[in-house]
Amino acid sequence: MCGSSTPTGKEPLTPDVLAERVKNGDIRAIACVITALERHEPLGSMTLGLLDTNTRCSSVIGVTGYPGAGKSTLIDQLAKAYRRQGEKVGIIAVDATSPLTGGALLGDRIRMQQHTQDLGVFIRSMATRGQHGGLAPSTYKAVRVLEAAGYGVIFVETVGVGQDEGDITHVVQTVVVVVAPGLGDEVQAMKAGLFEIAHIVVVNKGDREGADTTVRELQQWLPQVLRAVALKSGGISELVEAIESHQRQGMVPP
Repeated sequence: MCGSSTPTGKEPLTPDVLAERVKNGDIRAIACVITALERHEPLGSMTLGLLDTNTRCSSVIGVTGYPGAGKSTLIDQLAKAYRRQGEKVGIIAVDATSPLTGGALLGDRIRMQQHTQDLGVFIRSMATRGQHGGLAPSTYKAVRVLEAAGYGVIFVETVGVGQDEGDITHVVQTVVVVVAPGLGDEVQAMKAGLFEIAHIVVVNKGDREGADTTVRELQQWLPQVLRAVALKSGGISELVEAIESHQRQGMVPP
């Protein structure tokens, strides 16, 4: 994609040209720049340097939590909700690195594919490439590209491998931690990990057995705990309201 010409093939591919196309929301140019950044190519860093990203006008939301909690499904429903508001939505989904290709081992992305025909939604999977902390090395730079491209809401989904997900706090303004019912003793372990960085905790799959108990336990010591059933769109409007409320407060990650 990042060859010797622009996505239209009409002009030489230079940082100036790419930066202008990114600012105009050209999806292929956005993908090209992010790819160059992932590969540590000079074209990526030079283009990024030309993008005006000093003023952050986007709502950048981190979604983390253990595998199987339904993070991708929740983001899919949130993207729909924000699109109904007329917002352009960017999604950066960080996955484990494939030992064969070095690329992202795609997680549960199938539900997001319904957005592929929507030009107002940009979805990108990124591989951790061995980096700890739940993010890929170029995640923050990719967020800056999406901000420059005019995406008003940007979701960053961490790889979700356990408690070591703290890097997300350096990239986003609001951290949403997603859990599922029946945590049991894991709640105690998570107190020293994921929950410490959470601004909002969502008990997804809230129609399952044990959901009431999980919600009650978490509400005893966490300020904002919501219940959701993402597969059925349950609790999504309340979550959007909670995110927007936190964003309005102008709070920064802990």
